[in-house]
Amino acid sequence: MRAAILEQFGAPLVLKDLPRPAPDPGEVLVRIVASGVNPLDLKIRAGKAAHARTVLPAVLGLDLAGVVEQVGSDVTGFEVGDEVYGLTGGVGDLQGSLAQYAAVDARLLAVKPAALTLREAAALPLVFITAWEGLIDRARVRPGHKVLIHGGAGGIGHVAIQIARAHGADVYATTSPAHAETVARLGATPIDRTAMSVAEYVGEHTGGEGFDIVFDTVGGPVLDASFTAVRTYTGHVVSALGWGTHALAPLSFRGATYSGVFTLLPMLTGSHRAHHGEIMREATTLADAGSLKPRLDPRAFTLDSVADAYAAVEQGTAAGKVVVDIAQAPSGP
Repeated sequence: MRAAILEQFGAPLVLKDLPRPAPDPGEVLVRIVASGVNPLDLKIRAGKAAHARTVLPAVLGLDLAGVVEQVGSDVTGFEVGDEVYGLTGGVGDLQGSLAQYAAVDARLLAVKPAALTLREAAALPLVFITAWEGLIDRARVRPGHKVLIHGGAGGIGHVAIQIARAHGADVYATTSPAHAETVARLGATPIDRTAMSVAEYVGEHTGGEGFDIVFDTVGGPVLDASFTAVRTYTGHVVSALGWGTHALAPLSFRGATYSGVFTLLPMLTGSHRAHHGEIMREATTLADAGSLKPRLDPRAFTLDSVADAYAAVEQGTAAGKVVVDIAQAPSGP
């Protein structure tokens, strides 16, 4: 099979022929149709993601969508020909999705939504799992909650808006003026982060009480701002990028709580992988109900032009999630 290989951190990916893998017990062999590109992929390539524990040489690519080609022993719930998707590799010693095939842990997969193409499905796993773990597993979002999402037009943010809306929350999202319309179309109230202070938007949208849930998808000073925007006593701050040094006093003075999300942990440790499969099945349910739709960059990239796909993400020119087409999608019946 053809695959894009990272042989040295900071170097370009190299196309090579590798042996086609075979599924071990508990795995399925997937013919990969599409691979989503995330900012984390770029950090891994640059050698700036020690937490991903990538072992070189490596096939990168976190998000996968494709067709089951072979089912290993001890696997139930999948059959040859199933269209599947999941967050399956590209970290640790797990093969990523920038290849024609991958043997992946079946616990990480779900049958893709009928309402989405394989390209659209490949855009979802990392961002959906991160958003779900933050809003559902940690913050327990429910009807009536006022939820603030920082970075509402971003990969995690635009999915988080849709999850929170589907669970009955009143959603607000910080964004730039250029993306305010996108945030509004998703059903959230846009907050111009360039024009309003934290105190101003907390006052305008919560009467000064603070938001029930604040989801930080940006990190750094935005996480610090989150600690001052959350509701007293019952508020909860969640961050997918809580890696810096932060003063907890503003949070403590409100009697509020904080959780971090480290989405890669089940892949790196082998523990709790089944929960990722469960979350992807929730994504399928939401998408087929019309409550979840990823934003895709319209450009077409292939393994031959994967460097251009990475450049689009790195340079910030992408209008939505960048997806690399690995193979032609199967035709319908």
